[in-house]
Amino acid sequence: MSYTCYIVDDDADAIGLLEEYIGQTDELDLVGSSLSPVTALREITRDGAPDITFIDVDMRGMNGIELAGLVNLYTNVVFTTAFPEYALQAFEKAAYDYILKPINYERFYRSIQNIKHKMKKARRGNKLALDEFFNIKSELKERMVKVKTEDVIYVEGAGNYIIIHTAGNEKHMTYLTMREIEHYLPRQLFARVHRSFIVNMNHVKVIERNRVLLLNEKELVMGDYYKKRFLDIMDGKLIRTDRKP
Repeated sequence: MSYTCYIVDDDADAIGLLEEYIGQTDELDLVGSSLSPVTALREITRDGAPDITFIDVDMRGMNGIELAGLVNLYTNVVFTTAFPEYALQAFEKAAYDYILKPINYERFYRSIQNIKHKMKKARRGNKLALDEFFNIKSELKERMVKVKTEDVIYVEGAGNYIIIHTAGNEKHMTYLTMREIEHYLPRQLFARVHRSFIVNMNHVKVIERNRVLLLNEKELVMGDYYKKRFLDIMDGKLIRTDRKP
């Protein structure tokens, strides 16, 4: 499984070094970087937030501690800095790690392995908590609907709302964003395939080119931004032969 990364640092050389390290690490994919914390804030909090964001602490305009407080619900933060005195503040922002500059590859790689372990552990806990059901507010006032997680076939974005399509051709509309429901659903079971679609991988029937056919015969288009990760996940379930064709 691959993990997407983003870098925020007002030093171009520091960005270049992390880009090099990310490029040397098979399970990491760089999706962006910025010298500006303000620009980074806008890009990180859009749909399809990166799994891991490396943030320098001492930056102009907005420091890394402030930025982390605004993005840590969307991404897993790793601080990269020359200043050890900010470590306590960093971990108060739920940082996954705090790496002191100058950064060597051994320290970088060890951090990535620790992050992967923590993320997998968090996902296991998330899966256990969400296996059975969750509740949503329906489009009707003061009405709460119970939805079995395993019954969710796919989630569709609809402006300021989402539509949850479940077994039995039922649809539930609620006032949530795609990012909010994606953050809540267990990632072992659900994957984003498009800006407007999250699918239950247990309900996927066929994957062909840029489309996903579900067991209920609904056909969804895959978006370029989400396609690689989704295919990586599904490829991990592929049974292969050792025989030569």
